[in-house]
Amino acid sequence: MRAGKITVGEESIVKDIQSKRAKLVLVAADTGKQTKKKLNDKCSYYQIPIFEVDDRQTISQAIGKSGRVAIAVTEKGFAKKMQSLLEEINRG
Repeated sequence: MRAGKITVGEESIVKDIQSKRAKLVLVAADTGKQTKKKLNDKCSYYQIPIFEVDDRQTISQAIGKSGRVAIAVTEKGFAKKMQSLLEEINRG
């Protein structure tokens, strides 16, 4: 992943959501209830797409950093392509 395309860390993600810098948020299914609710609520309020993915291991492996439960994608084109692929997967 190229620098500047994603944000990790709950506080940083929330700041990016509030500033509308985040274009897409991915949260692991095994994220704690409070964190998941907070991110869902913020994304809903600021109209940022949010998707739930398998687990924290999936997110961690995808970005090469361990113990991550959520990421915000900040690059518009990258976020749009990811959202398209996730919607296609969800349609099954």
